[in-house]
Amino acid sequence: MSATAAVAWAGADPYAAALRAGRGPLFLRRADGWLLPLEVERWCARADRVDREVLDRCEGTVLDIGCGPGRLVAELAARGRTVLGIDVSQAAVDRTVRLGGHALRRSVFEPLPGEGRWGTVLLMDGNIGIGGDPGALLARVHRLLAPGGLLIAETDPVDVDELAEVQVVDAVPGPVAEGRAGDGSFPWARVGAPALLRYARGWQHTGQWTSGGRRFVALRGPGRARRRNRTTSSSAEPANRTAVISSQRARNPSVDSPVADR
Repeated sequence: MSATAAVAWAGADPYAAALRAGRGPLFLRRADGWLLPLEVERWCARADRVDREVLDRCEGTVLDIGCGPGRLVAELAARGRTVLGIDVSQAAVDRTVRLGGHALRRSVFEPLPGEGRWGTVLLMDGNIGIGGDPGALLARVHRLLAPGGLLIAETDPVDVDELAEVQVVDAVPGPVAEGRAGDGSFPWARVGAPALLRYARGWQHTGQWTSGGRRFVALRGPGRARRRNRTTSSSAEPANRTAVISSQRARNPSVDSPVADR
């Protein structure tokens, strides 16, 4: 997401208000007036069965891109996993921290802690659409992941490949002139699983599944053989190895811990 797009999303008062209230209605509105409902109530609830199934697949340290109000970060932290959420919305970061998670207000395209050392990156709740350029986002995720790291992306449940300018709105608006995005618009993508696999040329396709009406794809980055030696254990630890974050900042961060960098 460009700096302009990040500011547009972060400054969307309806989004911040919805997160603070824990409920919608909230929509992404395309320039022609088409609306995509956003599932604020689900995002603000605890991680559900489908979420937990995804989190069970996570490996090593976890970076949740576009963490929103933090249900996934909080669930992983409760499991004793090393996890960081990032979001361009301060309201999202604040709510994540209140739930006991660790989060930073940051765009994925800005410098981030632990670049090249994350075991798993999550792009849930349609966040493969961030920035309106799935190819660029995948390239950025590849640079964030440790060699052999895992990307789990939630795609659109239908086969779609759409790039558009959108706005965040909290009510069904009146007629909108075709082609007019208005102030506060930013690029977004809707990507189904087949389209994501087309964008992910060179990535290793390691899984694809549907659960609870939601669809997911798991990928490993191109050209990076999975490491098994002990020196990488802090950034690619097995799923049953844990490290607890007890506050917003790690008390005794290791130089090998992605969340230690600032």
